[in-house]
Amino acid sequence: MITCPYCGHQDREGVLFCEECGRNLNSPAENTINLTSTKKLESTIANLQTKVTWGTARFGQDAMIIIHIRDIADPIIVRPGEKLVIGRSDSTSTKRPDLDLTPYGALEKGVSRIHAAISRSDEDTLTIVDLSSANGTHLNGQRLVPDQPRIIRDGDEIRLGKLVAHVYFK
Repeated sequence: MITCPYCGHQDREGVLFCEECGRNLNSPAENTINLTSTKKLESTIANLQTKVTWGTARFGQDAMIIIHIRDIADPIIVRPGEKLVIGRSDSTSTKRPDLDLTPYGALEKGVSRIHAAISRSDEDTLTIVDLSSANGTHLNGQRLVPDQPRIIRDGDEIRLGKLVAHVYFK
């Protein structure tokens, strides 16, 4: 394993660019920045406050997720499998999310390449987990602790960086 001198990510031997931040691993003295790396956002979130909702947590076997992204007319409809990885694509990375939010301004809004995951549990519920993203994942205004799943309810608001969406069950 090679440790990236810029972000500390453990990359496989022989990799030329860090899979996390995109920097050149062969030129640690070079101070180039990958233009598609995740944009670090200011911590002010005053205009992103949310209200708490209390929809049902039950998610049937044949149910679908409808994701309404703020300021986008058409919703995203997904039938999740066991795990749905959410993020943005990047031509310099081998990691690809299952749900690519690039067309919705993900780079500008601070969405990481592999940002969060929605998983189906055995109890007919969905959980969301932050995958150690650069700008965090929020569920109904509460920042998620990385790698700790939280139950999603019908009508909940999720925020990936500054990309805000509402999740509905159908």
